[in-house]
Amino acid sequence: MRFDIARSGSGLTYEIRHIVAVANKLKDYGVEVEWENIGDPVSKGEKIPDWMKEVLINILQDDLSFAYSPTKGMNETREFLAEQVNQRGKLQISPEDIIFFNGLGDAIARAYSSIRIDARIILPEPTYSTHLLAEVLHASFPPNTYRMNPYSNWYPDIRELEHKVKSHKSIVGILVINPDNPTGFVYPAETLKQIIKIAKEYELFLLFDETYINIIYNNKTTVPLSDVIGDIPGISMKGISKEFPWPGARCGWMEVYNAGKDPIFDNYINTILHQKMSEVCSTTLPQIAIPKIMTHPEYKNYLNERTRHYEKLSNIAYNILKDVPYLTVNRTNGAFYMTAVFNESVMNNRQTLPITQPEIKSYIENLVDDNIEFDKRFVYYLLGSTGICVVPLTSFFTSLQGFRMTLLDKDPDRFEAVIKTIAEKIVEYIDSSNITSSLPLL
Repeated sequence: MRFDIARSGSGLTYEIRHIVAVANKLKDYGVEVEWENIGDPVSKGEKIPDWMKEVLINILQDDLSFAYSPTKGMNETREFLAEQVNQRGKLQISPEDIIFFNGLGDAIARAYSSIRIDARIILPEPTYSTHLLAEVLHASFPPNTYRMNPYSNWYPDIRELEHKVKSHKSIVGILVINPDNPTGFVYPAETLKQIIKIAKEYELFLLFDETYINIIYNNKTTVPLSDVIGDIPGISMKGISKEFPWPGARCGWMEVYNAGKDPIFDNYINTILHQKMSEVCSTTLPQIAIPKIMTHPEYKNYLNERTRHYEKLSNIAYNILKDVPYLTVNRTNGAFYMTAVFNESVMNNRQTLPITQPEIKSYIENLVDDNIEFDKRFVYYLLGSTGICVVPLTSFFTSLQGFRMTLLDKDPDRFEAVIKTIAEKIVEYIDSSNITSSLPLL
């Protein structure tokens, strides 16, 4: 072609799914893969209860479930969701403040692409890949971030956040993921108030991803953005992919807070809505299902049962990994991910794990080179050696080396065995460079 037409940033990799291609190649060689990379409860064995299926079957009897929905979403569902916010009494919104999308991925893409190219949203570090890619693609430039500290239970560095907001005039919004993905950190209300205070002082808007707001355990508590936002402009992003769970529905929504109080923010929301109009509407069936499922008498018990299971797996993983040398790990208290961080001083490009099958050994060795991130090198060797598929932490835009895994296995005994294997392989992998370096030179 006459010139390069790809937008800057298109070379970024969505490692959570990119590693699937590597794992599938190993499956061709007969490896049984333990999928710990993608947060899909259904693919990890979650059984959708009969009562939920019956709700959907009944909805399908209505021909309107096959039709377009209004651009912003089904009116009855938006009324229901607005009432959920209003009942808490901290903030009042109307159904017109809710906009549906084809999954939160769609909502995230629209939120960032509707911002001026020279305006930025500051992200937590590490950060969930979809937000990272959307911010980089919108600006064609690396993102601004504030650090989550693994040596302080993943608490965000509030002083760094304020310093960067003050120093970088291009920052117009703050992203918070609560509970956090990939770290599993649950924001205390007081920490949220500190972030909101910064937004108010520097005239920013708030973007909260609250996908996992109802999946919290280990006696931790938080509050939704609507409880603490006050009069600051903001957006809460929510969905059903993890909570129901129904990831294949591709159904998420934005709740817009304090609309009408800032004309600049209102213009931004209108830009998002105009983009949404170009695709007519979002999926109708799951929208209709939301109030029917959330008000079903079995729903709370079902969600509580799942949450208790994640709590159990969180503690199994923590109790095994916390004593592994060279590793920093914090107990996961929300969502269903655990992130571990390596002591970077012990990582190098000489470390390996034994791979018995020659074809697999050759394949993995061709994937790693001197330029690959050290944690990614470990992840590939772990996959080739054991079939366990995790995600390198550096793929979440951080210099911290480590990995993220899920807490989704329905069999606690099998999950415990997987974690024990990971723990053993970490020690074996890191010690392998000492063995290699002690060999005589030929």
